[in-house]
Amino acid sequence: MSKHSKRYRAIAPKVPTKDTFPLAVAVDKLKKFATTKFDQTVELHMRLGVDPKQADQIVRGSVVLPNGIGRTQRVAVFAKGELAEAAKAAGADVVGQEDLAQKIKDGWTEFDVCIAAPDMMGLVGPLGKVLGPRGLMPSPRAGTVTPDVGRVVKEYKAGKVEFRNDKDGIVHTVVGKISFDEAKLKENIEAMINFILSLKPQAVKGVYVKSVALCATMSPSVRVAL
Repeated sequence: MSKHSKRYRAIAPKVPTKDTFPLAVAVDKLKKFATTKFDQTVELHMRLGVDPKQADQIVRGSVVLPNGIGRTQRVAVFAKGELAEAAKAAGADVVGQEDLAQKIKDGWTEFDVCIAAPDMMGLVGPLGKVLGPRGLMPSPRAGTVTPDVGRVVKEYKAGKVEFRNDKDGIVHTVVGKISFDEAKLKENIEAMINFILSLKPQAVKGVYVKSVALCATMSPSVRVAL
């Protein structure tokens, strides 16, 4: 069993785990946990009333947060010709075809997002065993298989976040850094929550959002009252 640090144990009692708080209060409490030497990542966790085993109840998508996520994402792109040039101009970190595919087959996955032009999927498909488990496989539904690779590269560089509910029906997603001022962090969280609310599957008849919580890399969670 992993043990929490002395710092964590000191701050954990400050947030009763069963209490819920308005978003502004929750953000204020979370900000008080910024006691580490590094800038912690802030995550939003939403437990949804979906059945993850049902294809029509999967909640997934991507959204550009208004204030970014506090770091520049590394973007890899499969494209050729004019699309490859557009990806490079948009700021892609690596652009390639067979050479990039071989590099990934050899175990290289030092990127946060993988984007592919539609005519590259024959090359990208066999990489599913490597990219899939890491959540890096390009997908039309997520918008990472697209003929407009330049625009999508710019969006991810600007702070676009991709998410999908896990096997327990929980969405875990990054919403910024703990160093963000409260207004910007709150704006990002509201944007993400509202977007996930808009994705409610029609097949879900009961309670859609069961609980919402915020946490930072090395902090206790703070429950949010919608």
